[in-house]
This record gives sequence, structure tokens and C-alpha cells, in this order.
Amino acid sequence: MVTEETDVTPELARNAGDLRVRMARLARRLRQEDGGHALTMSQLTALGRLVRLGPATLSELAAGERVRPQSMARAIDALETAGMVRRTPHPTDRRQNVIRLTGNGRAVIADNRLRRDAWLARAMAAALSPEERDLLTRAGGLMERLADLTEEGVPGTYVPGTGD
Repeated sequence: MVTEETDVTPELARNAGDLRVRMARLARRLRQEDGGHALTMSQLTALGRLVRLGPATLSELAAGERVRPQSMARAIDALETAGMVRRTPHPTDRRQNVIRLTGNGRAVIADNRLRRDAWLARAMAAALSPEERDLLTRAGGLMERLADLTEEGVPGTYVPGTGD
């Protein structure tokens, strides 16, 4: 857990910046393996979240991706128009809808993941030693821990609406 007392040295700040740039480059490279569809990254992440967690409300999707509901609404509207998701009435809250994947949405995300995973596996086999592959795989868990941190868990993070 990150606390106020955590010391961020200049070296750690430089390393964090380098890591951010490297992760962004890899993410861009993986996006090149998109399978030729015209989906945005927001649409792909919404589909992916629905695959992992199942049906959800717009608010739940937005909170899970840490975006504003209006931004998620645009992504879901486009996915619904493309036949990849459908909305059904919420069972207990008439003001909300539950968003569910369609078969088309499942097929698109499965194809997308297969292409990206295959490219990454080929790249890892070609460029990394077995030890490096193991290290990179273990580092994935650390990256997931960082991604799961809430704004409140990181000192000095701007949280909208708090006046900080």
C-alpha cells in the first residue's frame, strides 16, 4: 500500500517515466494487431470488461475503467449500433440498463485477443530468453497491482472534485 511517507527519489521518478514510455510503446504495438476492425480502445476495453466480469450497468463499466459515464456511454452506444452489445432493463432499478455482450461482441473480442496474444507470444519467443520471459510474466502481476490502485491510495494524485 502506498502511504504519504513513501519516498519518491529522483531515480525512482526517472525509472517510472521510462517504464511508462515502454509500456505505452508495447500497448501501441499490440494495438497494431487489432484484426482490422474499426473499434476504438475504449470500445475494446468495454468489451473486454464485459467478457471478464459479465453483464454490467453503464456506471459499473465506467467506474471499472475509471472513465466518466458520458465517455463510456459513447463507447457503448457505438458497440450497440454495431451489434456487439445489447441493453436490457435492470431487474431492480428501472432507471438503469444492464449491458450484455452479444455473440458478435464475444467473437470480435476473442479474435482480437487471439491475434494480440499470438503476436506477443511470437515476439517473446523470438526476442527473450526463457529467464527473461519468466521475469516479464512475473512483472505482469506487479503491473496489475499498480493498475488496481485507486486514486486515494496514491499520495499526491489529483482526484477530480476534491479541489486538490
